[in-house]
Amino acid sequence: MIKLIAILFTSAKFGKLLLVVGSMALSIAAYSLVFGWMYAVGFVALIFVHEMGHFAAARQKGLAVGAPVFIPFFGAWIALKDTPMNVETEAYVAMAGPLVGSVGALVCYFLAREYDNRLLLALSYAGFFINLFNLIPLAPFDGGRMTSILSPRMWLVGVPILIGLFLWRPSPLLVVMAILAAPQVMRALRHNPAALETAAYYSASAETKVTYAALYIGLAAFLAVMSYDVKNMLGPS
Repeated sequence: MIKLIAILFTSAKFGKLLLVVGSMALSIAAYSLVFGWMYAVGFVALIFVHEMGHFAAARQKGLAVGAPVFIPFFGAWIALKDTPMNVETEAYVAMAGPLVGSVGALVCYFLAREYDNRLLLALSYAGFFINLFNLIPLAPFDGGRMTSILSPRMWLVGVPILIGLFLWRPSPLLVVMAILAAPQVMRALRHNPAALETAAYYSASAETKVTYAALYIGLAAFLAVMSYDVKNMLGPS
């Protein structure tokens, strides 16, 4: 039995599972201190759904991807072990997170309306807002990776949005995201679409660009409306 346990703990797959479950449990414990355990479980579940959207899309595109890792009050991420071959693949994987995450928020919303459950309504608001937040058109946000199919210079649009959010609701998370985004802003400023080293990667048909632009705008508009409506349903915080 001891030998079996030792083998399990040295197993790569078991180690990954332990990391996912352990980081989820840590996040739930941390959020429980502020919001209560039921909200914490639902909130972490919504983040998990979002991340699994990325995971499934990456696997569908044949990319090696790590399991989701959670950090309390900073969300979660999955690590791509393979670099996307082109910007369309990158945009596809990025889009899947907010898209699947929005479905998760919608499920909470409809259940909340069906059973008149305020907790589920609050979770649906969190889900809508988180996925909207992730659509900021600035890498490393999902929105930045989606809009890069148009041009990395689209990231410059995300800079005033991030600054505006910080002035509205100062947060350590926004500071961290700003630090992570700084190199991407420099990359956007230096972007040369004619350069050989970037032309192939960022090459995409006009139809593909229009499709992703429409998906991005449509999803952002939907999430903005739902966030606003559900916030009003919840009333003053």
